[in-house]
Amino acid sequence: MSRPAVGRLAPTPSGWLHLGNARTFLLAWLWVRSCHGRVIMRIEDIDRPRCKPELREAALSELAWLGLDWDVGPHAGDPPGEYDQGTRFEVYRRCLQKLADAGLAYPCTCTRKDIEQASSAPHGDEGAIYPGTCRGRWDSYEHAKRESGIEPAWRFRFEGASIHFLDDVSGDVSIDRSTLGDFVLWRRDDLPSYQLAVTVDDALMGVTQVLRGRDLLTSTARQLALYAALGLQAPAQWAHVPFVQDAQGRRMAKRDGDLSLNHLRETGVDPSRVVGLLAWSAGLLADLQPAAPRELVGDFSLQRIGKEDFVVTEEHLTWLHK
Repeated sequence: MSRPAVGRLAPTPSGWLHLGNARTFLLAWLWVRSCHGRVIMRIEDIDRPRCKPELREAALSELAWLGLDWDVGPHAGDPPGEYDQGTRFEVYRRCLQKLADAGLAYPCTCTRKDIEQASSAPHGDEGAIYPGTCRGRWDSYEHAKRESGIEPAWRFRFEGASIHFLDDVSGDVSIDRSTLGDFVLWRRDDLPSYQLAVTVDDALMGVTQVLRGRDLLTSTARQLALYAALGLQAPAQWAHVPFVQDAQGRRMAKRDGDLSLNHLRETGVDPSRVVGLLAWSAGLLADLQPAAPRELVGDFSLQRIGKEDFVVTEEHLTWLHK
């Protein structure tokens, strides 16, 4: 018997949300609502130096402005901070300890420069692939710290061959473990990694479906390995969608101020036009027209989502500002 659908919206408050973020959140929301499921709002603020309280509140306000709602999380009656990753470090530490006790996590004193300079380190989707220099090198975290004079990171001992999964947009995916390497679980500056925090939270929060950008396709392989290592139940469904690009054909980033939801909102853009543009760009509308998220739920299907990146042009921006 399948579990009831549970999805999540998970903004990172390190910058203003832009049209690319908004489209991914809209598609994730539509997927869950079309399955009559529950939406969790989770704030992914583990990068404490970069995440700001005012950006957290802005993200929540802007997603609500678009017409997205959620059943669990901030502003939904739950205790303040309960769905903020920045308050959940002890949960992540316990999971890290479980991996270390099982011999699946080890301390690493290698710097980024060390890894880049390693003659055996090929490059993958996130730069140089870690060559395993510290595998079996240290007896313990304390030994690594004492001998190196630095705070070690923790890495996952990534065993096995390929990771296989079905992506509901990309199809069958197979990723060779050797192209990913032993990835970081806990950073040297005492912060959990994205991979560890997301895996633990999605499992403990009962998430059954994850929709996110296609840049995180390889993260799914890493996280599936972590689910297995921790004995946690993974989401049943995955979908990785194309990007929204700027007029220069670059993937949209949080530095693109004019394409931020904050800027569009402050300049008087109607949120139904933003939703209409995003839905049309994803292949959910035949014509460019204003729309509300609730109007799109009934006809939503992942099979309708286009496979190509969408470029926002001046004509699109002019239409938004009508």
